[in-house]
Amino acid sequence: MSESKPPTPTPGDTYKGWLFKWTNYIKGYQRRWFVLSNGLLSYYRTQAEMGHTCRGTINLATANIAVEDSCNFIISNGGAQTYHLKANSEVERQRWITALELAKAKAVNMQAESDDSGDDSSALPPTSGQSGGCCNSEVQSTLRTLNSKVEDLTTCNDLIVKHGSALQRSLSELEGIRAGVDMGEKIRQVTERATLFRITSNAMINACGDFLSLAQIHSKRWQKALQVERDQRIRLEETLEQLAKQHNHLERAFRGATVLPPSYSNPALSNKSIVSGKTDASDEDDDIEFYDAMEDPAEFITVPADPKYHRRSGSNLSGISSETGMEDQSFDELSLASNPESPQTLEIEPIRQRRTRIPDKPNYCLNLWSIMKNCIGKELSKIPMPVNVNEPLSMLQRLSEDLEYYELLDKAAKCQSSLEQMCYVAAFTVSSYSTTVHRTGKPFNPLLGETFELDRLKECGYRSLCEQVSHHPPSAAHHAWSEKGWSLRQEITLSSKFRGKYLSIIPLGSIQCIFDKSNNHYSWKKVTTTIHNIIVGKLWIDQSGEIDLVNHKTGDRCHLKFAPYSYFSRDIPRKVTGVVTDKGGKAHYVLSGTWSEKMEFSRVMQSSKGENSTEGKQRTVYQTLKAKEIWTKNPLPEGAENMYFFSSLALTLNEPEEGVAPTDSRHRPDQRLMEDGHWDEANVEKQRLEEKQRTTRREREKERESVKASGSPEEAVSEDAINDSPLKTIAGKAGDASDESTHQDNYQALWFEKFTDPVSGETLHVYRGGYWEAKEQGSWDMCPDIF
Repeated sequence: MSESKPPTPTPGDTYKGWLFKWTNYIKGYQRRWFVLSNGLLSYYRTQAEMGHTCRGTINLATANIAVEDSCNFIISNGGAQTYHLKANSEVERQRWITALELAKAKAVNMQAESDDSGDDSSALPPTSGQSGGCCNSEVQSTLRTLNSKVEDLTTCNDLIVKHGSALQRSLSELEGIRAGVDMGEKIRQVTERATLFRITSNAMINACGDFLSLAQIHSKRWQKALQVERDQRIRLEETLEQLAKQHNHLERAFRGATVLPPSYSNPALSNKSIVSGKTDASDEDDDIEFYDAMEDPAEFITVPADPKYHRRSGSNLSGISSETGMEDQSFDELSLASNPESPQTLEIEPIRQRRTRIPDKPNYCLNLWSIMKNCIGKELSKIPMPVNVNEPLSMLQRLSEDLEYYELLDKAAKCQSSLEQMCYVAAFTVSSYSTTVHRTGKPFNPLLGETFELDRLKECGYRSLCEQVSHHPPSAAHHAWSEKGWSLRQEITLSSKFRGKYLSIIPLGSIQCIFDKSNNHYSWKKVTTTIHNIIVGKLWIDQSGEIDLVNHKTGDRCHLKFAPYSYFSRDIPRKVTGVVTDKGGKAHYVLSGTWSEKMEFSRVMQSSKGENSTEGKQRTVYQTLKAKEIWTKNPLPEGAENMYFFSSLALTLNEPEEGVAPTDSRHRPDQRLMEDGHWDEANVEKQRLEEKQRTTRREREKERESVKASGSPEEAVSEDAINDSPLKTIAGKAGDASDESTHQDNYQALWFEKFTDPVSGETLHVYRGGYWEAKEQGSWDMCPDIF
């Protein structure tokens, strides 16, 4: 590559030359030909493009010019456009800075003159007998008057300098002469020059007064006109931006490159994407190739259904039953209307007032790299972590947070259609991730045998119980039951790996939801959670992967896709899409939205095969009715940023309660100390609990070895059953080859037992019963001492 030459001066105010412009993180700085003319800085890929293709232009009148270092500088117009430029040397950079500053000053003056003329035209419209020419002549007259006043001020200034210097010299000479010798003549000269200086000063004062008076007369009118011009310019910029995005969406839809605008099915998301989208789209056209290379193409396209589907009809149109004419009535209303037991007829009052605040998070500094540098590639559960990276909740309590939007399952239990019920179960699945948007703190690893109950039977109609059933690998079982006719059970084993820049958390295990009335049995798995910027930068969380929800009774399926965040993607961040199909693979509903805000669903009226995508895959085009909102995230409580970004439910999870088991997470001392702000004491207590757990485990291992040495057949069978369990397989898949990782805890869960589900064929821990009865009796003698 040849060296870039310094800017080439050309006639007028035009400068040209080569500079290096930052394009993206893949290509870095690229050599571009820049032209500075008439207050505008434009760039081209080559000099030959100057006649036909401009790659970008920025107006210097509203731009800021900043120097980064000896060769780099930045030009920005307030965020809409930002150019990161680099010259070949410091001298060359200074030439460009000087030229840009001069051009900017002239551009500002030109804009001010244009605003002045526009002000007179708008603020003084021609009346009867007047014309546009009169307004222009008035403007020119005002400018001439102001120029003459400025010239008067300049003349007065020169005279003051001249007469002031003469007066100073006369006074100096007067001090140097002796008394009586030419004293009268010198005094006369001083008096004359003082008089001239006074006259000139008075003239200067009068000229300043005239200029100030004239400026005040026109100041308000000019300011008003300037504001009108600014408002009009903002409206034009917004209109142009919307037109450009509409054109871009239409062009991409025509070429089959991606889905149609989200406004067809989700106007709110479409508006959000317009506001939050990157506006610095003036970069090189050849960089667009990275969008197709890295962005995962959409599997289907949704378009508005034909108007004929919106009319009620007794006939069957294209295999669609006449019930599709009821789209104007929400699915919630349909379900409640078909079920005589409506929750609106019940007035449930909570038995207690839950807390709405916890102590604010202390501002402790922590060097995370000092902890993580020796842990790259290790299992997260094997890394000793201080409470500084935690939040004052355990993993069991985080599992219970999945029930924050339990109303979705209540509505699903009332659905008459299994396909409609699938939509609510899918929305419930997505809603469980909404609490993780800002929650970058790590929950406490539960101790083996630790439990957590969430009794909301009187307030919300459900009860929930979690227990840590295994420690190596860490596994938690969860069971929830609702009097509205549904139950939820899950067993989650977390496999996590630290990769230096990010942390991946892969949940292993399944979740099952069973509805009593219809006996519909659903199962699904969770997606991968990734925490970025572990070492440097602000932590942020992303959810990515695919979920297949299956109704084992009817064969209905819902395929949800969590799109990973991509710097090159034009889609809205945290996007989720899904399709609900029956046993035969026919699509009935389409879901869309984000896992952080809301989800919508729409009924499919007709489907057809569309054009091939860039990867050669043929996509399906769904004609749908108007989308309806099925789930919206609850707003965070006031001051949540100082309370670990906890939701209203999360704030109550660690609230002390009477009557809970002694193994409940609310009794955990290190977690309680952290919530109260005593982090140093919490770290000490955390180490004590971990050492106590290790000691207990070693005692269990000794007992196991003694039983094994005695050769008891019953215990040998029990040992074989443990070694053949799925947890053994999961531990092997997690990637740890050490004996400690594959060694089971030889621990029997207290409230859960291993069970192979005959419907789904999956093996997991299910609730065996007895906990709530023990709570009513206050009998906890069977609970181990873990704290």
